[in-house]
Amino acid sequence: MTTLENRPNTALLVIDVQNGVVADAHDRNRVVANIGDLVDRARAAGVDVVWVQHHDDGLIRDSEGWDLVPELDPGDAESLVHKSYGDAFEDTELEKVLAARGIGRVIVAGAQTDQCVRCTLHGAFTRGYDATLVSDAHTTSDLTRYGAPSPEEVIAHTNLYWQYQVAPGRTAGTVSTAELDFASQ
Repeated sequence: MTTLENRPNTALLVIDVQNGVVADAHDRNRVVANIGDLVDRARAAGVDVVWVQHHDDGLIRDSEGWDLVPELDPGDAESLVHKSYGDAFEDTELEKVLAARGIGRVIVAGAQTDQCVRCTLHGAFTRGYDATLVSDAHTTSDLTRYGAPSPEEVIAHTNLYWQYQVAPGRTAGTVSTAELDFASQ
């Protein structure tokens, strides 16, 4: 239902699942395992997997912290988009990658829930994409010492409000790893 013309395809966006981003993330191992399952199932269904990798002054390119986690391995034919802002569309090649593949719907997983995941979801949606969040395949670190809600509350709130996101001509929502059916995408 995307507002983008001639974009019938779906992609799985794997956002910032990097050593330095998820090292102390809430429920890290389960979330990374869920993302690994999603990647395997997307590949089996012929759905594009697009990897997003962040860098900035605190996450230096080619450092161990910048590397994707060892449990996940991008395929040689899969796109890798480098970014330095929260929204993976901002000042990157992501839109060109998706347009070249006729992608109008994105399934989003990764980290950090309250920054890059949210920014990219909103960025996709406002650009005309259908955007689905995998409810148990995103995570964040504990920032309660700075006054933020607990990671569990951040994740639950993001799942809650994205489940009911609406706009003309686009769809949004959440789905669990187990419920996601790439064959119907």
